[in-house]
Amino acid sequence: MTWRGDVWAARTAWAHGEGEPPASWDRDPAREAARRELSDPRYHEHDPNLLQRAWTAFWEWVQDLFDAAAGATPGGGVGVAVIVLALIALAVALRLRLGRTAPTTTRPAAVFDAHPRNAAEHRAQAEAYAVDHDWNGAVQETMRALVRSLEERGLLSPHPGRTADEAAAAADLVLPGHSDALRDAARAFDETAYGGRTADQTTYLRLTTLDAALRRAKPTGTARTPAGRP
Repeated sequence: MTWRGDVWAARTAWAHGEGEPPASWDRDPAREAARRELSDPRYHEHDPNLLQRAWTAFWEWVQDLFDAAAGATPGGGVGVAVIVLALIALAVALRLRLGRTAPTTTRPAAVFDAHPRNAAEHRAQAEAYAVDHDWNGAVQETMRALVRSLEERGLLSPHPGRTADEAAAAADLVLPGHSDALRDAARAFDETAYGGRTADQTTYLRLTTLDAALRRAKPTGTARTPAGRP
């Protein structure tokens, strides 16, 4: 029997009640059923989260930019790479240049903290820091030791809020001849304690030498008055 004969036989059988009409599917219910099935969380356990999707979209955008630049730049991708490297070199050069010329600012603060100690204790702490190569701590404790030593000798009046610069200026009045070393010591203290600088062994040794010299120094017979003060 031919195909046409098969079709005719099927239609005849259906017309005489010898079978059911061909089944047909309504597309909308089928689509809704598929949507409900695919909305099951089991199908989305490994989907990227919002941050991952945003990150992927960002890099696709960057890639599109590079592709567009490569098409518009002589040399294509090589030209883009040269431009990027030139921009990086320019940024590094500007950073180095600004780093050299930027002014260094330090915030003056009190030499002593809220836990007063005598000069010997400060010196011992400075030596402990030096053993550990903590030169910042060694410099700061040596500065505290020499100031506390002058207070213990009665050459400086105790002043809890005194800054390193003020201590250096006051010490220069009673023990002249150490002006430059005192200023350097005060600057080293401020830079390491509040200015973000890093000291070294040489700085520490300069302060220990100054401390020893001040301990041997004799006060002047007449106290000097700093300029601008009565």
